[in-house]
Amino acid sequence: MNIYPVESQNDKKDFLLVPVSLYKNDPNWIRPLNKDMEDVFNPQKNKTFRFGEIIRWVLKDEDGNLIGRIAAFTNKKYKNKGDDIPVGGMGFFECIHNQQAADLLLDNAKHWLLGKGMEAMDGPINFGERDRWWGLITQGYLPPLYCMNYNPPYYQELLENYGFKPFYNQLCFGMDPRRPLAEKVMERSRQLSNTPGIRWETINKNNLKKYASDFAEVYNKAWAGHGGMKQLAEEQVLLMFKKMKPVMDEHIILFAYYQNNAIGMFINIPHINDYFKVFNGKFGLVQKLQFLWLQHFRKTKKIVGMVFGVVPEWQGKGIDGYLIGTMKHILDRLEYTSYEMQWIGDFNQKMVNVAKTLGESSLSRQLTTYRYLFDRTKPFVPHPQI
Repeated sequence: MNIYPVESQNDKKDFLLVPVSLYKNDPNWIRPLNKDMEDVFNPQKNKTFRFGEIIRWVLKDEDGNLIGRIAAFTNKKYKNKGDDIPVGGMGFFECIHNQQAADLLLDNAKHWLLGKGMEAMDGPINFGERDRWWGLITQGYLPPLYCMNYNPPYYQELLENYGFKPFYNQLCFGMDPRRPLAEKVMERSRQLSNTPGIRWETINKNNLKKYASDFAEVYNKAWAGHGGMKQLAEEQVLLMFKKMKPVMDEHIILFAYYQNNAIGMFINIPHINDYFKVFNGKFGLVQKLQFLWLQHFRKTKKIVGMVFGVVPEWQGKGIDGYLIGTMKHILDRLEYTSYEMQWIGDFNQKMVNVAKTLGESSLSRQLTTYRYLFDRTKPFVPHPQI
């Protein structure tokens, strides 16, 4: 076996092609867009380069066949609750079902991180935000959501045999949006619908600046500072919304207000991987035109829940039920038949409980974030509850 760092344009191409070779017979795999993958490693596109650095390798067998890849990275902003040591990351791991090959890839990541002063390695994670390329599928090997990792079951064996242990599980919940919700949720929604000063709005694509401000208000109060999550400026959210605009369905992006102040949000988008799965990683002019055609004539029937949150001062007062109940009324008028939430950490029991109240919701898939301590005598401690 031969492992080498990604440096040339051919190396970069090989890095993209490793999973193409491994998953060619897997009907559930959806090839990520090349652009989305390449942007992770582009300092002009990925702001994480301001706080860290990254290296990646490709593995070939004796005949020159692609059999694995991995990336290792540091990020000064990466920190989980309870961490008292510097932790690096590994991600974009792909490997044949061979422990020797996996060990070679993981050893390279470990030794590089040791050289950078790290004392542990989490993975597979992203060199960037946690809503992309985060975690190993350990239950529910379904077609992946947009920018979600996918892997065969044996990857769990490869990582655990190496010495990784589950740091936390990432839970996704799915449901049929046509089914009734739990009565207590609907009751909360009815009560708050009649409360003076409380109201809801769905997003308006022609006024994205206003909703970017509302999103930043809720996000910064509810999440910033937790698990290394940083404050979001309105300008950042506006840029994100503009990128999302072509795939937005205005009906399913919902905000709650009290006296014109944003106090909660429920952000959903159509399942765009239903469209991208036919593009084979490409997204040029032809694919963009095809995408527009598919959106119009072959609309996906699935929704993906991206963000759900309530500002701290309104938590525990029923706003979660208000948002969920309102969204249910909206979905009753639409044609979506499937719903899946992006992952919730099992350390966040409050949000897990919210997901479990969604009537017929059930665990659709589980991803796992693993940790490997370089000091093998040090006690392993899972992510604490929040």
